[in-house]
Amino acid sequence: MGGGGEKVPGQYLGGWGNLGSPTQKGVTVYAMSSNRLNPLAGTLNAAIFNTFRRTRHQILYWAPPLILGYATMQWAIERNEYLNSKPGRAEFSEEE
Repeated sequence: MGGGGEKVPGQYLGGWGNLGSPTQKGVTVYAMSSNRLNPLAGTLNAAIFNTFRRTRHQILYWAPPLILGYATMQWAIERNEYLNSKPGRAEFSEEE
């Protein structure tokens, strides 16, 4: 069980890893040199066009609520400024 079988040239630590099992067949390994890889190829171009495409398809979902919220906020700001002004206080005050 210690793996001390026959001596194989180029194998270190005696027979470790040589447990008597048959060698694997039909396993194909593909590799590419690290200096041939370009992981960020086309990223900027794809990001620009993908962002444009996604925005174009989603604009009707987020633009109307955004416009409605902005218009409501503008109305509320103007109304608040009027109610806190001299004519607004005079119009809506209960005493005087």
